[in-house]
Amino acid sequence: MPEPLVLVMAAFALLSVVLLVSALVAVRKRRWMGTGMALVLALLSLALAALAATISLATRGYQALTRETVAATVTTRPSGAERFVATFTFPDGRREDYELAGNALYVDAHIVKWHPLANILGLHTAYQLDRVSGRYDRLEDEQTKPRRMFALSRPTPVDMFQLARSLAFLGRMVDTEYGSATFSSARGPAELELRVSTSGLLFRPVGQTAKGVSTAPAGQR
Repeated sequence: MPEPLVLVMAAFALLSVVLLVSALVAVRKRRWMGTGMALVLALLSLALAALAATISLATRGYQALTRETVAATVTTRPSGAERFVATFTFPDGRREDYELAGNALYVDAHIVKWHPLANILGLHTAYQLDRVSGRYDRLEDEQTKPRRMFALSRPTPVDMFQLARSLAFLGRMVDTEYGSATFSSARGPAELELRVSTSGLLFRPVGQTAKGVSTAPAGQR
C-alpha cells in the first residue's frame, strides 16, 4: 500500500497537470485572468508535490519509533589493551565489525519527532543511527589517547534531520529534532541490544525487557 506522503505527492502532481491544461485552454480563449490564476495554482500544487517528495525521500533511512525498538544487536570482545571489536547485526540482516579504541562502546543517533498533524500523513517519531566509537573512562584519556569512529547510517538523497533544521516552515510539522547517545562498558565480552525508546538510546543485555525480566529460557540466561 502506498505511503500517505506518496499519495499526497501524486495528488498535487495530478492537480498541477490539470491546472496547466486549464491554463493552456484559457490562453487559446484569450482569458488572461483565468490563465494567470491557473498558472499560479499549478505552480503552488507543483511546489507542494515537490515538498511531499522531498520529505518522503528525507525520511528514508529513518525507522518508525514506538516505545522501545531494537535498532541493532551488538557483541563486543576485547582485542588488546583498550581495544575491542564491536559486531553490529541490524534488523535487515546486515552485519558490520568495528575495531574500536577505549574502555566502552559509544553510539549516537538522530531522532525526529513530528507534530500530531504530521502523523496523519504517516510521519511518526523516527530515528537514524549515526556514529559508533570507543569511549575512555577517564577524561584525560579522551583528550590524549587515540580514538576511532565510524558511520552507522547509509547515505540518503536528503537527510530529514538536516532538512528539519534548514527549512523553518517545517517547524509547524516538526515537534523537535535532537541527538541522543549511550555507552556501555567493553572491558569484557558482552552481548547487548541497542534500543531506541521515546526518551532516547539505551543498551540492554540480550533477553532483558524494559522491566528487567529476562525473556530467554532458563538455560540461556
